[in-house]
Amino acid sequence: MENSARSIAIVMPVFNEEAVLAETFSRLTTLFDQHSDYQWRAILVDDGSKDSSNAMLTQQHEIDPRFESITLSRNFGFQSALAAGIDRAADVHAVITMDADLQDPPEVVPELVKAWRKGADVVLAVRKTRKETGLRRIGMDVFHALFGRLTDQQLTNNNAGTFGLMGREAAEAFRGLPERNRFFPGLRAWVGYQVAEVNYDRDSRAAGEPKQSFPRLVSYALDGLFSFSRLPLRAVSYVGVFVAMVGFGLGAFYTLRRLVGIEVAQTGFTTLVTLVLFLGGIQLIGIGVLGEYLGRIYDEVKKRPLYLVKKRDGKE
Repeated sequence: MENSARSIAIVMPVFNEEAVLAETFSRLTTLFDQHSDYQWRAILVDDGSKDSSNAMLTQQHEIDPRFESITLSRNFGFQSALAAGIDRAADVHAVITMDADLQDPPEVVPELVKAWRKGADVVLAVRKTRKETGLRRIGMDVFHALFGRLTDQQLTNNNAGTFGLMGREAAEAFRGLPERNRFFPGLRAWVGYQVAEVNYDRDSRAAGEPKQSFPRLVSYALDGLFSFSRLPLRAVSYVGVFVAMVGFGLGAFYTLRRLVGIEVAQTGFTTLVTLVLFLGGIQLIGIGVLGEYLGRIYDEVKKRPLYLVKKRDGKE
């Protein structure tokens, strides 16, 4: 198949990105024009923006039909917006997912396409360097360390995020995953297929402030951990067995002392309160872990759609 028959869609969730969209449009246009032997589509998903982002997306489509937009009925979250764009790109040969804030440079896209053309079904953009600092950076490092040790599904590379490419078969497999609580890198790794990597330097935001708050990142991390691991449930069970064994052992010890006539000293109020608080804490942790899993099960069984579309601009 010739390059001219190869269609590639770039999917970008957008949430209040008016400060950066003009440059995003410009750099994507340059990419499309420089590599015009491919059929390009940019599918930008407005995830309930409150600024002028939606109007800018509509205006850009009128200027250049290669830019399409999907407007969701409200803010459903980054993962749902990403799923909406990937669903829209069902008729292309490859889907590239990336952020709209230009931390993922469009100039790296040709390298992803090149690796795909060499036979890879999934191409990961792997960060050589990243600009995050402070609490966000520490949190990301801790999450990746925990994810690799606690989950059943190993990520292909901990330094690969949303930015990457999926060929038609891999994207079709991804679209078939029904989860409501989604962790994109984990789901992408779960579908398998042949993987290649492209290294790049992650940039700072071109403009504006990060739209993913720290609480949202924590929630996203918990989705990843609980979606791909049963270890927290097992850990609670192990702790429960251990505490029960210790309690049984102490009970047997003091019973034997009493039977052989050795006086048992009074433990006192402080010891009693300490034991009660310790056991109560273990129980609450166990209930909390169960609650995390039950909450996600509840979301799944309701089977509500991941997103609702309010408006589409572009190819139907």
